[in-house]
Parts: sequence; C-alpha cells; structure tokens
Amino acid sequence: MPVSGLVLFALTYFVAVATPGPGIAAVLARALGKGLKGMPAFIAGFVLGDLTLYAAAAAGFAALAGAYAPIFLAIKWGGAAYLMWLSYRLWTAPVEPASETWSEQGSDAPFSLFLTTYSLTLGNPKPILFFVALLPSIIDLENLTLADFLTVAVLIAVIIAGTLAAYATAAAKARQLFSSVSARRRINRITGSILAVAAVLIALG
Repeated sequence: MPVSGLVLFALTYFVAVATPGPGIAAVLARALGKGLKGMPAFIAGFVLGDLTLYAAAAAGFAALAGAYAPIFLAIKWGGAAYLMWLSYRLWTAPVEPASETWSEQGSDAPFSLFLTTYSLTLGNPKPILFFVALLPSIIDLENLTLADFLTVAVLIAVIIAGTLAAYATAAAKARQLFSSVSARRRINRITGSILAVAAVLIALG
C-alpha cells in the first residue's frame, strides 16, 4: 500500500474517531465521573472493538453481518440498555463530600470496563458504518497484503488510543475543578445525561 493511502486512511480515521459520538460520550462520562482510574482498560475495549470491526471488514464484513444480524442487533440493544442503566445510576447516586482520594474512588474491575466498551463498540453504528461503508473506498481490502493489514491495524490502535486518552485527560482535569457536593451532583447528572443520549443514538442507529 502506498504511503499516500496510509496517510489518507490515518487522517480519515482520526476525524471519524475524534468526532463526538457514543464512544466519546462514554469516555467523557467516565473521566468526569471517576477520573482516569481504570481508563486504560476502558480505552482498550474501544481499541480492540475497532480492530475486530476492521478485521471483519477485511474478511468480508457485509456477508458476516448478514449471516449474524440477530447477534449484532442483540449486542446493539444490550449496549444501549447498559448505558441507560449507568445513566440512571448517575442520576440517583448519593453524593458525598469530595476527599483527597476522590479521583481514586471506584472499584470497577479492568476486565469489566474492557467488556463494557468492547460491546459498546460492536453495537455502535458509527464505527460499523466507517468500516463497512467508508473503509472500502479508502483501502483496497481485496488486495490487502498481510503487511498492509498489520500496518493499518497499528495505525488504528495508535490513533484511537491516543485520541480517546486526550479526551479523557482533558475531562479528568476539568473534573478536579469541582469539589463541592452540589458541583459533583451536577457532574453526575451531566454525565448521566450524556450516557442517556449515547444510548438513544445507539438504539436509533
């Protein structure tokens, strides 16, 4: 694959990743609610999710999606329902005064965080549309060599991980500006609302 093709893909994919959607909403909600605790596992789910969709696209995703449409639909609705449940918990959770260890609160297991964002990615219409509709117009998937496949996979991992980490870091820093109970309650409700919107976008996509 020519370098120009890789550059075009990288730029297009970066724009797709950086554009606000359910994935960005989930990262912002997580970072605003709990800081950067567990964020590597949280972002890893998005990375592997996109790599899974990329590999499926290279292997003939359209035929795969047609054969297993009910499974994809179940993943989509399951992810939307889970985000709505998280939104409800944020709206109804009691708020305690912030302490020095506020940013370290939370006991979410890394594997649970990973599965959450992995399933969210597989049910999110935004990355699915990118890899099914847009990717074939940028990359000749039928003549993709192993070296090309691996090069694009590395680009995907670096771009999505770096972009989401930047969003998470910015949101976590903004979070530190609020320490009162009322401010934290507003943060919970704002992030809960963001997750609810993300759930609706997934369900309607």
